[in-house]
Amino acid sequence: MSSDPDDLRAIIMGDARKMYSETVIDHAMHPRNLGEMQIFDGFARITGPCGDTMEVWLKVRDNKITDIAFMTDGCGTSIASGSMMTELAKGRGINVAIRICQQDVLEALGGLPEESQHCALLAADTLKAAIRDCIALQKEPWKKAYRKYQV
Repeated sequence: MSSDPDDLRAIIMGDARKMYSETVIDHAMHPRNLGEMQIFDGFARITGPCGDTMEVWLKVRDNKITDIAFMTDGCGTSIASGSMMTELAKGRGINVAIRICQQDVLEALGGLPEESQHCALLAADTLKAAIRDCIALQKEPWKKAYRKYQV
């Protein structure tokens, strides 16, 4: 076996391509919208049954998601799922984005192995929770000033 880093990378990527689509690999290696937001209109943090935690921040104008960010402490499929979820939600109305589900994320990624499909559910559920938080804050805007310091 070679100890050349390029050879090892090629072997690892070859193994990954046997299990994951190019889209999954791309989103895991180059996640979109990764990071935290300091000023936001909605936020959620959910820990899935596998122990991975995902956080989602939203900026909304005229009931449309104008910016979105996520963070996760999870594996590559959690990263890919969070990244794809943000791409699916960005630019959409909150009434449309709240309907993004696990299957939408899975289809956009080109599928995930059965043991990793819960990552797409975690991403979709965290998005929904962030949108519900945004809607709640719209109804009681005074909480927004208080809540942004609670995260």
